[in-house]
Amino acid sequence: MSDERFVSEKFPRSSKYHPDWIVAGVSGGANSLWLTEWLVGALELRPGMRVLDLGCGSGVSSVFLCREFGVPVWATDLWFGVAERLQRVRDAGVAEGVFPMHADARALPFAAEFFDAIVSIDSYPYYGTDDFYLGYLARLVKPGGQIGVAGAGMMREIEGAVPEHLRAWWTPDLWCLHSAAWWRRHWEKSGIVDIELADTMPDGWQRWLDWHRIIAPDNLAEIQALEADRGNYLGYVRFVGRRRADAVLEEPVVSVPTQYTKKPLLRG
Repeated sequence: MSDERFVSEKFPRSSKYHPDWIVAGVSGGANSLWLTEWLVGALELRPGMRVLDLGCGSGVSSVFLCREFGVPVWATDLWFGVAERLQRVRDAGVAEGVFPMHADARALPFAAEFFDAIVSIDSYPYYGTDDFYLGYLARLVKPGGQIGVAGAGMMREIEGAVPEHLRAWWTPDLWCLHSAAWWRRHWEKSGIVDIELADTMPDGWQRWLDWHRIIAPDNLAEIQALEADRGNYLGYVRFVGRRRADAVLEEPVVSVPTQYTKKPLLRG
């Protein structure tokens, strides 16, 4: 009997990958291949383009990008070990095209305008809600280059208290999740990118639920929250911006030069 886990006509590229390989690379609360395939549908990736996969976790999305689209990928993450990621890349036969990096999203070791595109799969809300962050990140992509994000989000913003059916699962860090409309406004006000897309995955809550039923069946709080919510608040969002050619981005200030001059402490 064939193993039909993670097979979906909505994600034909992802469906080619062995379910055991996908499960072995779990690094978050979503199927990163589904999200990557969905996001790339809104990007203009061409073979040879340099891509930053920011917050890549175990690197499954990076392998997918390299294999499916012929792009070299800098697989960058803070929480997941780079040695294990490198072994996964080697075993997938893409060691010449995927470069595992260990770095904080706020201290990235790349030159300005090094990348042709930047993607972030189910990690951006943990650092990208900062009003200054897009300006920092956009420096790394060439003018005209795209920045694309996909992951868990809200179908609409929560106004007031957390709804009763979500309270058993909700934790303070989940306030970083926002709607596609919120992200559109957040990026538009910067003037750094032109927003090309900000939308939600049809039945994204169901895909989220399908994933957890397979990889984390004991996570009853999240499963029950998704079952009760049925896409009212929870689902998947994506948004894509293109760096404006006229956007002037300054180098981030990492230190302020000072020189101490001794002065009297008190009057008289």
